[in-house]
Order: sequence, then structure tokens, then C-alpha cells
Amino acid sequence: MNVTRATFNEVMVPNYMPADIIPVRGEGSRIWDQQGREYLDFACGIAVTGLGHCHPKLVAALTEQAGKLWHLSNVMTNEPALRLAQKLVDATFADRVFFCNSGGEANEAAFKLARRYGNSTRPGKNEIISFYNAFHGRTLFTVSVGGQAKYTQGFEPIPAGITHLPFNDLDALKSAISDNTCAVVIEPVQGEGGILPATQAFIEGARKLCDQHNALLIFDEVQTGVGRSGHLYAYQAYGVQPDVLTSAKGLGGGFPIGAMLCTKKAADVLAFGTHGSTYGGNPLACAVAEAVLDLVNEPSTLAGVQARAQLVRDGLDSIGRRYGIFEPARGLGLLIGAPLAPAWKGRAKEIVNAGLRHGVWTLVAGPDVLRIAPSLIISEADIAEGLRRLEAGIAELAALPKAAGG
Repeated sequence: MNVTRATFNEVMVPNYMPADIIPVRGEGSRIWDQQGREYLDFACGIAVTGLGHCHPKLVAALTEQAGKLWHLSNVMTNEPALRLAQKLVDATFADRVFFCNSGGEANEAAFKLARRYGNSTRPGKNEIISFYNAFHGRTLFTVSVGGQAKYTQGFEPIPAGITHLPFNDLDALKSAISDNTCAVVIEPVQGEGGILPATQAFIEGARKLCDQHNALLIFDEVQTGVGRSGHLYAYQAYGVQPDVLTSAKGLGGGFPIGAMLCTKKAADVLAFGTHGSTYGGNPLACAVAEAVLDLVNEPSTLAGVQARAQLVRDGLDSIGRRYGIFEPARGLGLLIGAPLAPAWKGRAKEIVNAGLRHGVWTLVAGPDVLRIAPSLIISEADIAEGLRRLEAGIAELAALPKAAGG
């Protein structure tokens, strides 16, 4: 069957607006479209394919498991799920793990756990505190907790009992938190909100306030987790442990899987029958995720993230100075944002499209920030070539006003 980008408009719900190209093959940090054109991948499917495309050890893990067992549901457990859960517990603060299929589902589980925890403590302890410009998923509950009105408009009425505050504003959190608060939800780095890292004081202060008010501290590490920060999870960079952590994206290296990690105290409120997932803990997904974890949770891999991040940031800053386009890059590890200079505000998507025309795939983090999230093991040569292609696209954009007489 011959399919094209036009097929999308004919058969798909119009909630997406994909690029005109259709990739058909990937290897490492490169992808190829239907016409055989090659692109460098600085996006990783929105920070998902952290070990690049078709890593041989992930392919081997999937292939081996595919010949054994695909699905059981939660009526039975399976060996890959138990091995993966054990490794996550051993490598993190967590005592217990719940598996699902996506970051949105992991956050849905975390927010339900928080409400149940609060309600089991005392009546009225059900307020969730989140932050403006946060993003926690696309379910009705998770978009309500996320602090972006554009994702809830038209879907009212939305769940109540959610308070939004300015990010990194510890005084605002001190004023808002109370004994009615069941949880405070933080992205260590706000992704969709512009690649804004939390400050050390904010993270530490949130932990103390949650302890004072017997509220759960939830870290949404869907995007920052599994090596992206240069640590297995970003909470380790801050030295502050949450009660609940959500993980997805990079956990499966491209195979759909999500997880909620939590302490035993938090986990105990989700007793038998209180929550579930038909596909959660799927043997195929867990076998691949185990291979991902084994590869990422190596000191050499994590140290390499920091070195590669410095190369990317230095390159973006250099481009920014030459064209007056970027302010200094920010982020954590290989989750990097290049904020646009005032004269370029609102043009992040134009830069992505220009880069794509020159063979490099990047992302936006809102209209004013270019987002870079390449493979954790991308080669230095591919970093240099991707930056060269990005600069070619930027040079093309910078020349347009002059060419038009502007």
C-alpha cells in the first residue's frame, strides 16, 4: 500500500500536524525518509530514543522476548517485569514500582495515589499543588494538574482541588501549602514550559514543606529520567528524594512503557483493585526497558551525557552569538533549551522547519525556545554535523528579511 503525508489528512483524527516527511528507517542518530533522504536526529521522538534508533542490544532483547511471551495482563506477573522492577528499586529511592504504558498514565497513577493517600489520612486532604507551564500528560486529570490552560480549554468541567503556582517561587509555595495538601508535583526541569530547571533551593524547600504538612512530593521525570540529565534520574542531581517519581519516554528507548516509582508508605494506599493497567508490565516492553536500563545506568554512559551536553550548549551559544538569535542555552544534561533573543521571539517553529530542510530534526519548547534532546550516546561527529546543519537553516532564515528588502 502506497501511503503519503496526504493519507494522514484522509484517515487520521486531526489532533496532530506532522511534518511533511515520513521516516521509514533509523540507525543510531540518523533517520531516512521515504525518498531516502537522511536526517540527523536531535529530537529523539521528544526525548524517547535515548540510545538512538535500533540499538542492537534493544533489538536483540525485543526479538528474544518476542519468541517467548507477549502478553498476560495483570492477572499474572512475568519475569521481565519483575527483573526490571527489581533493578529500578535497586538503582533509586523507590521501594515499589507500578508499570503502565506512557508518561500520562504514570502521572495519572501518581495523582490518583496522592488523592487516595490524602483521603486516607483525613477528610479534605485532597489538594494537589502544581505549577504554571507544567506538562504532565494528556488525560483529563493530567492536563488539569498541568498548568497550561490551552490544554484544558473545551474539555470543562475539569477536576477540582488543584492549585497552580509560579515555578521556582518558594515563597508562593510556602503561602499556599497547608494540611489540606496531599501532594506537590514538580518537574525537575519544565520541558514544555521552556526547558526551565528547578533551583536547588526550590527543590529542597518543597521537600521540607511536604514533610511539614505530610504531603507527598512527586517528581515528574517522564522527560528528565533514564539518563537524560546525566544522572539516572534528575532527583539525584539535586540530592533530594521524592516520595513518588514518574518515568516513561526514555525508559523503553522507543518501545511504549511507563512506570511510577514510590516509597512503600505511598504504595501501600493502592491496595488490591484500586488501580490497574491491562498492558502495564507487558513482557515485551519490560524486556526492552531492562536492556535500556542496563546500558544507561553505567558510569561511562552518564558521564558521556555531561560531556556531550557541553558540546551542544557551546555550539548553540556560538550560533547564537553569530546570528543574534539565541540567549545562553539552559537545561540539564542532554535536555537543552536555547531561548530566542527578543528579535526572534515566537519563531522557534520556523527554526525547527529550517533545520529540517537542511537535514536536522529539532523541537520547540513553546514558541520562544528551541529544544535539543539527542541520543545520550550520539557521537561528537554527529553533534558537530547536526549543529552545522542547524546553522545552515538559521543562516537561511537570517537572510530572508534582507532578501525581501527588510
